[in-house]
Amino acid sequence: MSLTKAALREKEGATFRMWLSVLTVSLGIFSMITAEQLPVGLIPAISSELNVSIGSGGLTVTIPGVIAAFASIGLPLAVGRLDRRILMAGLLAVMAAASVISALATNFPVLLASRLLVGITIGGFWAIAGSIAVRLVPGPSVPRAMTIVFGGVSAAAVLGVPAGTIIGDLVGWRGAFWSLAGLSFATLLAALLVLPKLEAAQPVEVKALRAQLRNPALLAGVVATALLVAAHYGAYTFVSPVLLEVSGVTAGSIGWLLLGYGILGMIGNAVAGVWAAKSVGRTLACVVIGLGATLALFPLLGVTPLTGTILLLVWGFAYGAAPITLQTWVLSAASESAETATAIYCFTFNLAISVGTLATSQIVDTMGVNRVLWVDSAIILLVLLPVCRAPMLNRNIGNS
Repeated sequence: MSLTKAALREKEGATFRMWLSVLTVSLGIFSMITAEQLPVGLIPAISSELNVSIGSGGLTVTIPGVIAAFASIGLPLAVGRLDRRILMAGLLAVMAAASVISALATNFPVLLASRLLVGITIGGFWAIAGSIAVRLVPGPSVPRAMTIVFGGVSAAAVLGVPAGTIIGDLVGWRGAFWSLAGLSFATLLAALLVLPKLEAAQPVEVKALRAQLRNPALLAGVVATALLVAAHYGAYTFVSPVLLEVSGVTAGSIGWLLLGYGILGMIGNAVAGVWAAKSVGRTLACVVIGLGATLALFPLLGVTPLTGTILLLVWGFAYGAAPITLQTWVLSAASESAETATAIYCFTFNLAISVGTLATSQIVDTMGVNRVLWVDSAIILLVLLPVCRAPMLNRNIGNS
């Protein structure tokens, strides 16, 4: 594999310390995704206590996505060759502080301000996490390291968001944010203790950004990311109302259902890590078809607690496979400029979250959740166009 070749060639074998470092980065991703998506299961409670509509409550997910998009480009440009270990620790410290502010918020504007800080940390962390993963282990171990790091995304769905929802049910939504503050601080300590010094091998520069924006394979991955992520989060942000209104589940069961969603997401991540290393394009095509079909069928078949649960689990598996597949595509398309390509990917990913959640927030109150799911399904299936046209169907990360 050609990703950061010089760094990888200096390493002869993956040691326990290396894998511990990989797990720490994964824990950081877990913390960030948990922070970003924590309001998903808490929107009804937050909206009720702070006297805002369900649609307005969706802004607690939209705001971090907007800020994260620009932070994913701006922070790497600003920090240059700053030790990535120190940068990660600083971002985790800000995350802990933002979580405390969220827990103490007495009105909706203060909560949104704290979510702005969350967006900064998410954008900065995501922009460097993928490129760091490929530097922590030798070349043959990179696919496994990528699976572990981006397993943090699925693990957040398994433990983070459902646990936050369950904590919110037990002690209130503020308790969920206090828990997030503790998690962020623990991850900060782990990063300082375990990660090696990580100076940027190839700092993000404007010239490099322009060059990668002319890369056809990378652009195809960017378009695929924009469409898939916007549509998924447009639907997932309102998964609680979907389960309540369409499937008729009880409010107390939502946290446990999201736990099942996340478990299947972890399985999807593990499976996709293997498949994407062999054929990233075909893996992404399977993800698109599975996810699009599931959302389309939800209003038709997910009308009972049982069928709604089954479709939610399939949804979890399909989307769980998406982040690692998209990131593998990006790193394969721009293997010599990993951090620059990752910054572009993170900008697109987080902006897509914002666009998807904001658009859905504006229409869900008038269209209803059924039509929203159908619209998002159609958008996801459009991803097949850039995927099938790009020269990546049979490329794998080992051949990049």
